[in-house]
Amino acid sequence: MSRIQDVRVQGYTPLITPGQLIEELPLSQKAEATVIEGRAAIQNIMSKTDPRLLVIVGPCSIHDEKAALEYAERLADLNERVKDTFCLCMRVYFEKPRTTVGWKGFVNDPTLDGAYDMQAGLRQARALLLRIVEMGLPTATEMLEPITPQYLADVVCWAAIGARTTESQTHRELASGLSMPVGFKNGTDGSLSSAINALVAARAPQAFLGIDQQGRTCIVHTNGNPWGHIVLRGGIRPNYDPISIEEARLMLIEKNLPEVIVVDCSHDNSHKKHQGQSNVWRNVIDQTIRDSEAVVGLMLESNLYEGNQKYAGDMDRLRYGVSITDECISWETTEQLILGGRDKILGSESTLSLRRAS
Repeated sequence: MSRIQDVRVQGYTPLITPGQLIEELPLSQKAEATVIEGRAAIQNIMSKTDPRLLVIVGPCSIHDEKAALEYAERLADLNERVKDTFCLCMRVYFEKPRTTVGWKGFVNDPTLDGAYDMQAGLRQARALLLRIVEMGLPTATEMLEPITPQYLADVVCWAAIGARTTESQTHRELASGLSMPVGFKNGTDGSLSSAINALVAARAPQAFLGIDQQGRTCIVHTNGNPWGHIVLRGGIRPNYDPISIEEARLMLIEKNLPEVIVVDCSHDNSHKKHQGQSNVWRNVIDQTIRDSEAVVGLMLESNLYEGNQKYAGDMDRLRYGVSITDECISWETTEQLILGGRDKILGSESTLSLRRAS
């Protein structure tokens, strides 16, 4: 036993390689078409050639595959009903950043019992993503570390870099090579500079250490990602108001970056209370109708049922369809907000024509 190496490491468990998992769980033609079309639609919204709004909506985190699939089926149906106004993209978040300790998400611990069977977590996460895109529904997730994307990124249409990792060089480099649009959240204190700097870095070619499809450690060379954008999620105070959005727009202009902003209706913009998301949604929808052409999308944390619950170690006692992480709005509220937003936008004769003209 070495006295100087791996002193605090208990051991290593080999993983299936990304290539092996992709071969085991490949994309069907329909799934591949959903990913390609979903990414293209989001890019067109970002470039403002598509006047619709992007809506990233779904559970704060996935912990129950059955509930996630029921939610996806409902969202796929709703997406068809509102596709003239919105492009709905389901949040399928498998990794959770923690301020200190706690459950790190479905990939890390799919059985919620501390077994940390990440091999099973990766396999189940990929299988779930495949079933969702096979419904014709675009997917979104947070990229929390640089290994998981090789296993899952080909089934993802939109990616987020979180408030805690936007400053990380590793995540900026990772984003520069991702194949889908990437949203960088502002810092937890509300500052925009870290996200703005991340956009500049992610647009540039990068070289960094990573793994390939065979799981080999290698130097990854990227072309840069032109589809990075800022996500306003609040901080010390909310930042979805017109003054905050204009401040973000001016900072983007100063750095010669596209005027593209997504507003997160949850997190600090809603004071982490599910009831607050509705107020943010309605406010931002009104702004997009009036004059806020920089806002191209919104995010909602939503589940089958509202609120959240603490996990106390017994999965049988968990309420079905209720978040075990952040508070979410219910499906009924989600549907009301999205349908109400559609009616309001379509009721304003100038909204879609103005967005098309821009």
